[in-house]
Amino acid sequence: MIIKRKVGPKGQVVIPKDVRDALNIKPGSEVFIEIIENEIRISLPSNKKEFLKDFLETPAKLTEKVDFKKLYYEQYIKD
Repeated sequence: MIIKRKVGPKGQVVIPKDVRDALNIKPGSEVFIEIIENEIRISLPSNKKEFLKDFLETPAKLTEKVDFKKLYYEQYIKD
């Protein structure tokens, strides 16, 4: 399923209510945000132990500099 959403002025994206209800996402629920090449993936932790393990192993910052403007132009702006 692909759902198109706009990014708000603070960089926020709203998860549609139907999706939140289906996945039991409530205010305060924790999610993973993962950058894979030019995609952003949001997923739910499968359990608290796995979430804690992954959280502690995740670097605080990106390990490499990503030029998002370059990725955008390569992907969407073609001469």
